[in-house]
Amino acid sequence: MPIARRPLSRERVLAAALEIADQGGLAALSMRKLAEALGVKAMSLYNHVANRDAIIDGLVEIVVSEIALPEIGGDWKAAMRQRALSAHRALLRHPWAALAILSRLNTGPAMLRSIDATLGCLVAAGFSLEQADHGWNAVDSHIYGFTLQEINFPIEAQDYAAMASSFLPQLPVDRFPHLNALSRQVIECRYDGLHAFSFGLEFILDGLERSLGPAAPPESSG
Repeated sequence: MPIARRPLSRERVLAAALEIADQGGLAALSMRKLAEALGVKAMSLYNHVANRDAIIDGLVEIVVSEIALPEIGGDWKAAMRQRALSAHRALLRHPWAALAILSRLNTGPAMLRSIDATLGCLVAAGFSLEQADHGWNAVDSHIYGFTLQEINFPIEAQDYAAMASSFLPQLPVDRFPHLNALSRQVIECRYDGLHAFSFGLEFILDGLERSLGPAAPPESSG
């Protein structure tokens, strides 16, 4: 008795597309390759997705849905920190996603929920809507910028010391004293040269906190 083939669905199409993108980037994702992965004819995909762009929009929604929504009304810094760390991890799991999110107009429900919850978290903390808009964009600039640099950096962490040693002759101390000193610290293993995502994040969160100003004293009941 033949084994029944699983019916094709939008969810199956997107799941297969996500696997292809995670393995080879969006450049590896084509309707033909996707159809082959699913064991169907390419034309049958169009019964579930309009085109390749619609698939990428769907993939962006999947990635955004993996990012923790910040709690509204609680500790806003902890909530924004959790959101940022969750986003960083999600974007590292899907290395193609950061650039895809930044280069597209994303208006799917997962993205809209994420933005609305982020604004709500900041507004509940006392920020104006304008401040909240600037605030979450500042945090997101760090998330995406740091992640893109981490994904695309051409040197592996274990090679930093060897690379610093090879570049040291190009950094004479009389011309580049600070680069020379920093390189020597890496070469001598006094500093690993690794950049921490949380370092810049805390700067931004602390700056946002200062922009709120001191809390107003409670009114006297007497």
